[in-house]
Amino acid sequence: MLHTNGAVAEAATIRAVQALGDWLAGFHPLWGVVILTFVPALELRAAIPFGLLIPNAPPWWLVTLTAVGTNWLVAPLVYLFMRYAVDGLRRWRWFERHWERYTERVQRRIHRQVETWGAWGLALFIAVPLPGSGVYTGALGAYLLGMGLRRFMWVALVGVILAGAAVTLIVLSGSEAWSWLVNTRAVAG
Repeated sequence: MLHTNGAVAEAATIRAVQALGDWLAGFHPLWGVVILTFVPALELRAAIPFGLLIPNAPPWWLVTLTAVGTNWLVAPLVYLFMRYAVDGLRRWRWFERHWERYTERVQRRIHRQVETWGAWGLALFIAVPLPGSGVYTGALGAYLLGMGLRRFMWVALVGVILAGAAVTLIVLSGSEAWSWLVNTRAVAG
């Protein structure tokens, strides 16, 4: 039963990603990069591969700068949302219960890195191009740890630049390796 539910969820996810890709195909490639960067679970980790691997892709540096700049602009929006909206929502008991559980998990994930490395730990947490890290979670962590907005903006900038560089290098090296593999097979065949 669990295996069937997993397969159904995976198929639904694939359909959703395909639908998103079809929808983004109607936009200029850089607008697609901007839109994907604003999606919390995706951020620049999905925006850069999208911008680099679509047909008629803009230059790699323009895609990377667009994604990094947009992702950095997300930082103050999320931080300020935490500051004002969450404080208002915490008046409701049901929200407070869920908020407490969620913040405990985030604090556990981020606290160890910040304890060891200080603000650089949060920057590295933002920089790791894996699901569950990034500017959205970093902003939440900064808010929960009492980091000021100005300091968080510098931390977020460092983290986003590192993440953008890592994702760009991974995509470019992977796409070059794929091209080399396809060309080698075509010559050999």
